[in-house]
Amino acid sequence: MDELSFKEIRLSLERPYKDDNGDRIPILFDITPEGRQIYEKKENPTKALGDNLRRIFVERGVDFFDRTKGHEPEQSPLTHDVNTSDTATERPEQDSASTRTMNVEELLKMRAEIVPQLFARVEMKLFNNNSTSLGEITLARDLLASLLNSSSQSQPENLATDLSAIVVTKPPPIVSVQAFNAQLTIGSKDEALRKAANVFKSAAGSMDRGRIKGEKYWVDALKVRRANWGLNPAPLPFGSATGKGADKTSKDFLISYSLEESPAVFRRQAVARMASDEVSTHGLVFLHRQYTRLRVSVSIVGVDGICITSQNTLTRVDENGPEVALKGAQQEIVEQEIFSLLVQEAGNLPTASARVSERLIVIDAAHATELKFELLEDEMLPPKLSDELCREKCNLIYFALHALLLRRHGFLQAQRLGTMSVGGVTKDNLYPPPVLQPIIDILQYQVFCERIKVEIDKMISALSVAGIQSSLRFNPVGEIGRQLVQLFDNNDGQVIGGEAVLRIDDRYVF
Repeated sequence: MDELSFKEIRLSLERPYKDDNGDRIPILFDITPEGRQIYEKKENPTKALGDNLRRIFVERGVDFFDRTKGHEPEQSPLTHDVNTSDTATERPEQDSASTRTMNVEELLKMRAEIVPQLFARVEMKLFNNNSTSLGEITLARDLLASLLNSSSQSQPENLATDLSAIVVTKPPPIVSVQAFNAQLTIGSKDEALRKAANVFKSAAGSMDRGRIKGEKYWVDALKVRRANWGLNPAPLPFGSATGKGADKTSKDFLISYSLEESPAVFRRQAVARMASDEVSTHGLVFLHRQYTRLRVSVSIVGVDGICITSQNTLTRVDENGPEVALKGAQQEIVEQEIFSLLVQEAGNLPTASARVSERLIVIDAAHATELKFELLEDEMLPPKLSDELCREKCNLIYFALHALLLRRHGFLQAQRLGTMSVGGVTKDNLYPPPVLQPIIDILQYQVFCERIKVEIDKMISALSVAGIQSSLRFNPVGEIGRQLVQLFDNNDGQVIGGEAVLRIDDRYVF
């Protein structure tokens, strides 16, 4: 018998259906208008084979393999034993019907329907490397061959030839597909190498930055200690072990930059920290810094009614290093302490009235003279042009407040240490010296001297009109510079004084 047509089928060259990892490459079925990709669902060969076999029994009956063309199915042994008495007369006819064999045309028709499906499944299973399904199909083929051999004993040679196995060889790889696979492999390896190189590069950069940060940390600590700032170890974090054998070391440092005799509230605020995990331009972390400055303003109304306002000079410091940053922070905390003392004393001035708010103090110091103290943000310091003489007066008041604060701290220290002389202790020395009252006294004395000078000039003018010769020597400040500085260092109540000498007609001196 000539070979059948299904043996002449050759496998076509297909595109790659697996990637480098052995995973199946999905086939794109459709793309929705929203851009979502729909892939073709993977068909399970075992399920498809079960559906085909189920169709055989559904479409051709459950007794398809038991009955032959034009005959009834064979009775079961149980039915045969029960009906032996009723079918005794029909036994010869049933025996002859059950032993009847199928002819060649019937076998070829049945084989043409079943065998191609079985061998198609075999080829599919060979390509999918599914050994379980291949074994099941091979078992079904052998069962069918045994059934056909038992049915037709007259043609064993033809059956053996028709049901012979087919060996399918793997086709040679396509050059273009093989080159594409090689490019994919090389590209993925190159990408992996680049990612690994980037990881190592970032890790090396991080280690180098950590090394530089650690070196800078200890260099800044040495600079701070060399500048004689208080450097103390920071307390351990909350929950750290404190028992015997525990690591009680701390790398962080606390720096206190307040004055020694400052109140506790300012000493707690004047704390900086050197932490290795913080990034800053000067290497310090200020926990409670407010970045405020004290501005002193003096407004004077002239004779012509024009108000002249002048302010002290405040300079912004570029905090490049830890020492400069600590100096700036200390200057701010000292100015805040001065402002707090001014607020306390402004309501008890005997010779002036004051208006006090949270960050502003306005005092009517003298006639046509107004003194103002403000706490402003560092960014809110507008540069204003004013008269140089008035600006220097404001600078004098600004620095005089610092000197008066140091005098107050010296008094508190002597009182705390008990170094004050017993004979020098009086009722007035029981309280710290004031800070604001000397400034008010100086301004009032200046206005007093100016008004006295104006009145004496009027007298001299009147005497000149009357024809009487007169001369005036007016010296409002009679002390020298060293004596003026010593006024800020003692508590004996000395004030600034001067003299005015009026000579009339070269005979009378006042």
